[in-house]
Amino acid sequence: MDTTSGRLSRADASGSLPNWRYLLGRMHLTVATGDFAAALAFVDRVGALAEEQGHHPEIDLRWGRVHVATGSHDVGGVSERDVRLGLAIDTVVTELGLTSQPHRLGEVEIAVDAMDIGAVRPFWAAVLGWPTGDPGADGAEGAEGNELVDPDRVGPTLWFQQMDAPRPQRNRIHVDVTVAHDEADRRVAAALAAGGRLVSDAEAPSFWVLADVEGNEVCVCTWQNRDQPVHD
Repeated sequence: MDTTSGRLSRADASGSLPNWRYLLGRMHLTVATGDFAAALAFVDRVGALAEEQGHHPEIDLRWGRVHVATGSHDVGGVSERDVRLGLAIDTVVTELGLTSQPHRLGEVEIAVDAMDIGAVRPFWAAVLGWPTGDPGADGAEGAEGNELVDPDRVGPTLWFQQMDAPRPQRNRIHVDVTVAHDEADRRVAAALAAGGRLVSDAEAPSFWVLADVEGNEVCVCTWQNRDQPVHD
């Protein structure tokens, strides 16, 4: 635990909520409910817990599926409040006979390689219609001006990777797909079986760099082996 901020380490957060998965500064749970009515009933129970604890997660409701994400904005990550809420939600999942499906979890980011981040960042904020400053959704994340976050958390995060030299021979935009730490090997294997190639696994299990048959790159990422990365 980060005693100066109340933020749990990635490992502690992950270990405290084994039915959830740590992705990009928040704990995530996806639950299969079977139908829309059961999904609504689950959301209603989660909402009651949130009001009771005074700590409110983000909820995405679809037919037969609910995705819940919780983080503590004031500490820039996961706190004991998120653990308490998550454990209470786990009890509801059990009581309602629902099924958690962590393999379905994932967060997508788009990375732009830039020589002058300060020069290109305002353009992307303007074209996306997002705030140019750190929206405060992830505390330290984005504090150095390296990220643009959709204030409604609908679109993917756009982050800027500092280049130290021009690289005209390669695409300067790539996709990051952050998955559950125990899903990464399967996801990488599936991508390779689908015709991809491994560019580098030097930083695994933090991330693997893959490319499609035409050289377009994607990183499959997890929280593991990340002490204090620039982005999560």
